[in-house]
Amino acid sequence: MAQAGPSARTPARSSARSARLLAGLLLGSGVAHFAAPKPFDAIVPRSLPGTPRAWTYASGVAELAIGAAVALPRTRRVGAQAAAGLFVAVFPANVKMAVDWRDHPAPLRAAAIGRLPLQLPLVLWARRVGLAGR
Repeated sequence: MAQAGPSARTPARSSARSARLLAGLLLGSGVAHFAAPKPFDAIVPRSLPGTPRAWTYASGVAELAIGAAVALPRTRRVGAQAAAGLFVAVFPANVKMAVDWRDHPAPLRAAAIGRLPLQLPLVLWARRVGLAGR
């Protein structure tokens, strides 16, 4: 009979690890909005009121707050639901990036286009983390 060691993966450990990874992604992205805001400013849809920098900082704050909520077991469920909503909300910025980068070199253009279908797995991941956080 195999013994479960410290590295044994249980569903609870796996979901906690997934939540930590999602929190890290959100926290890292939130920090990036403040450390290097220009690339984020460039993808803010111009139809939004206010300045692109204000939206960059607001979305950075949202990512930091949501990442912190996902990181804490007590707020994980609501944080993960908010993360799913955030991933949907930023989709127009990814569309703008893909449109704006039509004339960039092929690798950059492919990266911009490749971001679009990645939103769905991010939304589904956040939902899974939220369901596991019950």
